[in-house]
Amino acid sequence: MKILNILMRDGRKPYTEIAKELGTSESSVRKRIKKMEEEGVIKGYKVEVEPCKIGYSVVALTGFDTNPEDFLSVAHKLCDVEEIKKVWTSTGDHMIMTEIWAKDGKELSEILFNKVGIIDGIKKVCPAIILEQLK
Repeated sequence: MKILNILMRDGRKPYTEIAKELGTSESSVRKRIKKMEEEGVIKGYKVEVEPCKIGYSVVALTGFDTNPEDFLSVAHKLCDVEEIKKVWTSTGDHMIMTEIWAKDGKELSEILFNKVGIIDGIKKVCPAIILEQLK
């Protein structure tokens, strides 16, 4: 867990630095990470992008409710929309949650009304614009 916590903070941290932080050898860290990769504990390494630094001033977490029989097909169609960066199926207030990046409010409206709002089976769209990410 200590190795995972370090990698979740910085996936590019060198094995030697991880080993030093944990008081163990670099080869031990390398073997443990390789084993976690093989077992599927570590699925991959990703780049985390700051949307506003590349021209996206609006990030919206958007909930979708669907007809029950259309649930999975809607979720897969949402995965195909370029501006939707993440798609989750969920319980709670909404059946599907997404993260949408847009250049401005006008573009978000176009995405919601002209791209996703027209998908068959969607009953309700509930966007919430992110003001600031704290963690």
